[in-house]
Amino acid sequence: MKKLFAAMGSLLLLGSVAVQAQEGFYVGPSLSYLNLDSKRVVNGHDESGVLGLNLGYRFLNNWAIEAGYGSDIAADEIDIAQLNAYRYLGDDDDGWRPYVLAGLSYFDREGESNLQNHEEYTTQAQVGFGLANMITDHLEFRGDVRMFHKISGGNEGVNDAAINFALNYYFNDPAPAPAPVAEPVKEHAPAPVAEPETRTITVKLHVEFETDKDIVRAIYGDELNAVANAMKAQEDITLVLEGHTDSRASESYNQDLSQRRANAVKARIVEEYGIDASRISAVGYGESKPVADNATAEGRARNRRVVGEMTYSEVVD
Repeated sequence: MKKLFAAMGSLLLLGSVAVQAQEGFYVGPSLSYLNLDSKRVVNGHDESGVLGLNLGYRFLNNWAIEAGYGSDIAADEIDIAQLNAYRYLGDDDDGWRPYVLAGLSYFDREGESNLQNHEEYTTQAQVGFGLANMITDHLEFRGDVRMFHKISGGNEGVNDAAINFALNYYFNDPAPAPAPVAEPVKEHAPAPVAEPETRTITVKLHVEFETDKDIVRAIYGDELNAVANAMKAQEDITLVLEGHTDSRASESYNQDLSQRRANAVKARIVEEYGIDASRISAVGYGESKPVADNATAEGRARNRRVVGEMTYSEVVD
């Protein structure tokens, strides 16, 4: 047995040199049925069932190197140490993948009484073919058939056959699936925002008065209502009222009369329509700004007036 352990140590050392500390280690049990050449024994047919343990390293996804040790299940009549190289074939598509193997094995059969001379310790070259499947991310099932040809020790021309099954656990993390390539997002130019349509509104007020009076007559109710509604709709606008007279009477009297006329119109808008008085200014200009000839009755009637005008912009839906 000492020779067996020495040979096993040599195989493991050889395996570690070949692997060179790359990732992809695995370990697992194996079970083999060996049909040994009858030339190895004196009488009868020689068969064995061997339970073993494998330690390997897989690299580049297609290659692996593995050292193993096994012993006879029933009678402890054979111990086997071996070193094999595996070449996986085809594409890794998560299904069954074929592989071939080649390597060396060392048989220790010391103590078996039915052996031919020099059959206690022999070395074999071996080849094989099998199928493997990763049944989980870390667990691989493998099965193959193998042929052994003795190259040293004992009789010449000895050939053995075996069926082998293994269950290997990989310690490396499985390669992550490639991230899906996202379709480039097509950026659409934002739809043009329609500019709101606006319109400018001008509201004019023109109130005429009787001679020497500052009373706002009822006929101007529609004009006053239009001004008040506009001011309610647009709370940020103000109104300036301008009072005027004709040229009769003194200039100072006309100035006072024009102011009273402007104030009268302002009071009417504030009191009847509820417009804040601070939004309305009243200014009297007397007889200084006539719009018609004061020499005629018609012209003087046109000059006795209060006028106002305001302009604002309104957004149209």
